[in-house]
Amino acid sequence: MKRGKYNLKKRAERQEETRLRIARATLELHEILGPALTTRSAIAERAGVTRPTVYSHFPDELSLGKACSSLELSDNPLPDPGRWEEIADPEERMRAALGELYTYFRRREGLWANILRDQEMTLDAGDPEARETDAEIMGPIFAHWERMGETLAAGWGSAEAHPRLRLGAIGLALDFQTWRAMTRTQGLSDEQAIELMVGMVRCTAGVAGTA
Repeated sequence: MKRGKYNLKKRAERQEETRLRIARATLELHEILGPALTTRSAIAERAGVTRPTVYSHFPDELSLGKACSSLELSDNPLPDPGRWEEIADPEERMRAALGELYTYFRRREGLWANILRDQEMTLDAGDPEARETDAEIMGPIFAHWERMGETLAAGWGSAEAHPRLRLGAIGLALDFQTWRAMTRTQGLSDEQAIELMVGMVRCTAGVAGTA
């Protein structure tokens, strides 16, 4: 390899390493402080770079947020609903799914609590640009959650038996705040929370004489 090409390659590698270091520092601060309290100065200090370097790699909140979200999904992937589709019985499918999801929630609780808290702050502030940025960053995650709900909605008796209630119950079962209320506020174990949610969906689906 010619020296010029070698130098370009090494420079590109260093740039990518710096970019990754900045994204990881941002993710760590989001888990500690939350997105709203994470400043560019704090990111630069944690990443060991200058503030202008942070801006040169990520000129706006959208580019930084997308890099941070992508890193989080790579390091801590969401449960894969494709595996759940192999379970024919809807109750067993939901137990397996919620077992994976609630384990994930417990592992990433600090990050999710901060993100959702700060999203509420954004809504209260009435900043449409900030809302659009949040929506674009979280878009892939919202799409994944929708697929999880669709996967768990199949097979619960008659399609005409309380469909809106059933979908609402499944949505609650998949919701981080629901899990937190059950386990942190009410003191349930994950296993107890799973059985409570399965029972709720069973009732709204019109199974076992509850239609």
